[in-house]
Amino acid sequence: MTRVRYRFEYWLVRLTMWLARRCPWSITRAMGAGVGRLFHTFDRRHRRIALANVAAAFPHREPADQRAIVGGVFVHFGRLLFELMKFSGLSRDEMLSRVEWEGGRWADAAYAAGRGVLFFTGHFGYWEIQAIAHAAASNRSIGVLARALDNPLLHELLEQIRGCTGNVSIYRRGAIRRVLRTLQSNQSVAILIDQHIQAPDAVTVNFFDRPASTTLALGMLARRTGAAVIPVFAMSTAPGRYRMVFEHPVDPPQDDSPEAILDFTQRCTDVLEMYVRRHPELWLWMHRRWRDEDGVDATDPGVFPLAEPDSGGDQT
Repeated sequence: MTRVRYRFEYWLVRLTMWLARRCPWSITRAMGAGVGRLFHTFDRRHRRIALANVAAAFPHREPADQRAIVGGVFVHFGRLLFELMKFSGLSRDEMLSRVEWEGGRWADAAYAAGRGVLFFTGHFGYWEIQAIAHAAASNRSIGVLARALDNPLLHELLEQIRGCTGNVSIYRRGAIRRVLRTLQSNQSVAILIDQHIQAPDAVTVNFFDRPASTTLALGMLARRTGAAVIPVFAMSTAPGRYRMVFEHPVDPPQDDSPEAILDFTQRCTDVLEMYVRRHPELWLWMHRRWRDEDGVDATDPGVFPLAEPDSGGDQT
């Protein structure tokens, strides 16, 4: 039965992608918005999670404003899905004609330093399109830290979409070795820092004045490799047109201590929070970002554990 469901989901997405790529941008966005509104109406579980998160993050806003943000979030992610499918089918020149860049000098300087680049963002705006467009514009592939989809057919399709301009996905198994090789070749790695991470593969930072368990991978890699750490954000300016922003690099951790890694991760999180506060409807409030640490497997070393001063070789 599972295989039947996987095939049904796959062909439904293929049909949706076929439609999205043949419709004008305005129609593609309208279809995405419609799908988002359907999920907002019928997916009560994620709607409640989103509303609880928004209410906690913006307690001084009126309930009607909080509900409007949540409705906008569902609409945005519906549009993102449809626009991603359409954008990934464009030629390189068509992609670049629809993108404007801000702060690109920070990325250029980082590549010129020759130690690779660590880009970070969150499930915010059009982050998937940003990665595709960056590779098209720079002729440099990005290694994207990602989680495999449960449906293997959709997983393969998403791999094709993400890799349409040369990007590659990096998964948990053997992640350190692949990331280090990527940076040593003066390429870039992209990390999302807004997902709940179970300890000990995490540090706890303040995000919207609430403790949030967050990956320490970015800090450990910055310290170990010397790669520049650049926040990136992507927003829509008109149907089918996007502004890609490279922010000023974040200063790396001063040492390998847990305190230095925590301070660095907090500073990165602060940049992300600044953008989410400006555009709350563009962030994934449906994710259970804030939760306790019950059920954590303390024996799991994690992918990027905090190393003790006398620890041994690399973990793979």
